[in-house]
Amino acid sequence: MRKSHKIVLATLAMALTSGSAFAADLITVPTTTPVELPVYENAGFDWNGFYAGVYGGIQNSPAGDMQYGLGAMAGVNAQFDFYLLGAEVGVQGIAGGNTNTSYGQILGRAGLVVSDNVVVYAAGGYGIDLGVPEESDVLLGGGVELAVTDNVSVRAQYLHGFPLNGDNPKDQFTVGAAFHF
Repeated sequence: MRKSHKIVLATLAMALTSGSAFAADLITVPTTTPVELPVYENAGFDWNGFYAGVYGGIQNSPAGDMQYGLGAMAGVNAQFDFYLLGAEVGVQGIAGGNTNTSYGQILGRAGLVVSDNVVVYAAGGYGIDLGVPEESDVLLGGGVELAVTDNVSVRAQYLHGFPLNGDNPKDQFTVGAAFHF
């Protein structure tokens, strides 16, 4: 074998053996642990706690014409899994028909959280005409409430007033918004 062939073979042998060493050097072991990506869990709206809001509505009774009202409400909710229990007080000014008056109500609410941001509920309680205190009602009805931001919800509610004192049954439909604390 010629001397030049021996040199080429020796160079090739060295290149092959040194190449495998270089390949092993390219594999590096990480010295840091990988960073975990944050996991976003959409837990839905938090119905628990206090809220306050405003509402407007219409009220109809056989004793008078259609009346319109604006009111304020405050309440508290407690959520247990997909059940919701709550209590609320409200007062509204009513105008139209034969009289202008104000109306106060105390309600209990029980409902179901049907999705992350929607509650369907039944309501019952006591209402009194603050202008004519001899008129009071047992209130029964229900509604639906929808969370529109992290702290704000809107609702539509229907209540029927069965007269305790006086002879004036009422049908009340309201739409409102509440800020949850």
